[in-house]
Amino acid sequence: MDSSAVEKIIKEIEGYAPTVEHRHIGRVTSVGDGVVAIDGLSKAVMSEIVEFEETGKRTLLRAMEVEGSLFGLVLNLEEDGVRAVILGDTARVYEGMTVKSTGRILSVPASEELLGRVVNALGEPIDGKSAFSNTTMMPVERQAAGVIDRKPVSVPLQTGIKAIDSMIPIGRGQRELIIGDRGTGKTTVAIDAIINQKNEPKGNRPVCIYVAIGQKESKTARIVQQLRNEGALDYTIIVDAPASAPAALQFLAPYSGVAIGEYFMDQGRDVLIIYDDLSKQAVAYRELSLLLRRPPGREAYPGDIFYLHSRLLERAARLSDEKGGGSITALPIIETQEGDVSGYIPTNVISITDGQMFLITDLFNKGIRPAIDVGISVSRVGSNAQTKAMKAVAGGLKLELAQFRELEAFMQFAQDLDKATADRIESGRRMVEVLKQKNGAPIPIEKQIAVLYAAGQKFFSDVAVAQVTRVEARLIEFLDGQISKTLAEIRKSGQLSDASKKQLDKAIEEFRLAHPELFSRTKL
Repeated sequence: MDSSAVEKIIKEIEGYAPTVEHRHIGRVTSVGDGVVAIDGLSKAVMSEIVEFEETGKRTLLRAMEVEGSLFGLVLNLEEDGVRAVILGDTARVYEGMTVKSTGRILSVPASEELLGRVVNALGEPIDGKSAFSNTTMMPVERQAAGVIDRKPVSVPLQTGIKAIDSMIPIGRGQRELIIGDRGTGKTTVAIDAIINQKNEPKGNRPVCIYVAIGQKESKTARIVQQLRNEGALDYTIIVDAPASAPAALQFLAPYSGVAIGEYFMDQGRDVLIIYDDLSKQAVAYRELSLLLRRPPGREAYPGDIFYLHSRLLERAARLSDEKGGGSITALPIIETQEGDVSGYIPTNVISITDGQMFLITDLFNKGIRPAIDVGISVSRVGSNAQTKAMKAVAGGLKLELAQFRELEAFMQFAQDLDKATADRIESGRRMVEVLKQKNGAPIPIEKQIAVLYAAGQKFFSDVAVAQVTRVEARLIEFLDGQISKTLAEIRKSGQLSDASKKQLDKAIEEFRLAHPELFSRTKL
């Protein structure tokens, strides 16, 4: 062979480009209940996205099905293959199906476009409106900010609920658990907190994210409509993984919600996220784990059930100024059975969070709503997340109510009470009435301070117990009309100055003189 022929062969070898793409692929060996076993994919990693591909001759049934990519999430790495959960229609997956590795970790889209929208656990719009055009993909699993990257929780997040803002204050970057039996108003408290953010100026208003996990779709639709009616949907994102959704999506929904929240936090903005509720997420994860053949532990939950919630809730933080100063405030909800807070999941989440609000069925049935038991509820951030004005009017409120509960229980057995005890009980009854609040009616912080100041000045002592709520509403309306500038100053400064106190005292006295018929005390 001459040299020219050899050179030609060498050039052909050097210029060779393979026409077949080398891919990392596997094959489905079994499928059932939303979980697939895959043979191959030896280079797969945990939480990697895999894509299912329909190849070869398709049946008429499959040909009639909706087209589009179908993905899975790798959750088990085993010696002879991997196991993954299907993120979509399980009926489209069959044995022998080709599975392709994508090399990507699960991410969800996030941008300003999501505000006012309802999305599923994968960040896809499900409200019938247009698709998102310009989004940033945020990883569903991300390591929480370290201690050095955080700063103390000291900026209040007002919920508009007197019992919370005065006695169980929440700060931006905090994790405050809402816990109670079914039907005690847990979701109502969370939704009121979202609605109250419309009272914040736009530059200071948190982005709100409501994550519905395993809820009835009718309930979620009702919440969306309520937020729309109240003008709160514009700054809220709904992440919906209903009871009809696969367990995989119910498990992923909270992580998707916090990933979207981190997009805004990274921009230096504040976020309020509600997880409703994590009990159902734990049940969904238990179902997945058993299907993945992981060893069951206590109550059949897998061994990493604590990590399921800790790695989620630790992502709530208030970042340092060097990191932009943004925050995520988390309000997880846990449902108890018969008031048992010593259950497995409740105790786990209580130990992770910075405090908890206990909602009690007995109080709810008595008409005390929100049915928060202030005796056992606590905020570990405490008065650090309160304005000076609120501290001034609510300092001894929790102790007063706790003493009232104790005396009220004792009163059932006592025949005669001394005057001091009787007066304390009467005062406690009126304070309980003052702290009552209607659903969907959060009160701005300056009006809360005004009412609690009036209560501290014994304004309601000559009002019949049954009339306290009505008199309070009329007082708020009167103050709003007479001293609106003073109320605005209290809100702006966060302080209750001597001048503000004088204005409040004067207006309260004017109200008392204008309505003497309201102060003919009748003991009930």
